[in-house]
Amino acid sequence: MSIIYENQVKALGECVEEFKDEGIFIMFGDNAPEELKDYCYSVSVQPINGIIAPGQVLSVDDQQYVITAVGEEAPVTLAGLGHCTVNFSGATEVELPGTIYVERKPMPVIQLGSVIRITDGV
Repeated sequence: MSIIYENQVKALGECVEEFKDEGIFIMFGDNAPEELKDYCYSVSVQPINGIIAPGQVLSVDDQQYVITAVGEEAPVTLAGLGHCTVNFSGATEVELPGTIYVERKPMPVIQLGSVIRITDGV
C-alpha cells in the first residue's frame, strides 16, 4: 500500500456540520476565502504523490471509503490550495469537478488532528 496523499486537520470551521446532512465535507488550506472558512476543515497544503483514481481508498482516521469518482479539478486544487470536497454519495459520475466521490457509507467523525489519507489500497 502506498500513500498518495496525507494531511491532518488543523482547525474546524464553525459551520462544518452544516454539510453533514448533504453527505459532504470540505477541506481547504490556510488561504481559504473568508466566506468559505467557516464551512471548511483547515489543512496544510500537501503534495499528491501520484494520481488519485477510482478504486483507491480515502480514509479518515481508521474509517475507510473506496473512491468511486474523481473530478478533474480535485487533484489540482488539493495539491495547490489544500482544497477539495469529499462527497459520500457513491456516485460514479462526476457532477462537480473539484470533488472526490466515495462509497455511500456513514460519514466519519472529523475532529482536530484527524488524519485524511488516500492510498492505492487497503
